[in-house]
Amino acid sequence: MNAIIDADAAARAGWGVLDLASACLDGGATFLQLRAKNASSRWLLETAETIVALGERHGARLIVNDRADVARLAQATGVHVGQDDLAPGAVRRIVGPTQIIGLSTHTPAQIEAAVREPIDYLAVGPVFGSASKATGYDAVGLEMVTLAADRARARGLSLVAIGGITLERAADVIRAGADSVAVIGDLVASGDPRARVREYLERLGSEGRV
Repeated sequence: MNAIIDADAAARAGWGVLDLASACLDGGATFLQLRAKNASSRWLLETAETIVALGERHGARLIVNDRADVARLAQATGVHVGQDDLAPGAVRRIVGPTQIIGLSTHTPAQIEAAVREPIDYLAVGPVFGSASKATGYDAVGLEMVTLAADRARARGLSLVAIGGITLERAADVIRAGADSVAVIGDLVASGDPRARVREYLERLGSEGRV
């Protein structure tokens, strides 16, 4: 699973970003994604650098949302961009040839365009209705996950599904074709993100995929 450390969602649940990241790592998360739309560049860089260091102790990787410059300076594993951010080709010039690049998609047309970009994984969503991440798009459903999975695999890309993912829904999303699920609000819904991450890993592990 991808544990998305969203600054706004964390604050609403009474968590600091670093405390939430640490709890997810303690729960076994190996792929974190830092999302802070309204943060200053200085705060974002310092926070990313701290999470990178925390991740190294746990064998975990960090992806930074939107900011290729911060991802490179923090020596993060990569960057995730949306439809209105820098194009993946421009991101690739900033972060170099080995860093991971992910791209969000919400429609069949965006999926078709994305698979021709220099990316490593495709994200599709919102699969279900989401209160954590405003995309401006309606829920795409499991059928879109299957479509995106077929197109991604044809290009040798991984597929991450996002939007309204809960522990109860995660296995259905994996069965629809996603390689991983990205979780935001459900990480903090129970008040114990450490335990929640463990539950996800146990549940998705029983499906043969983590």
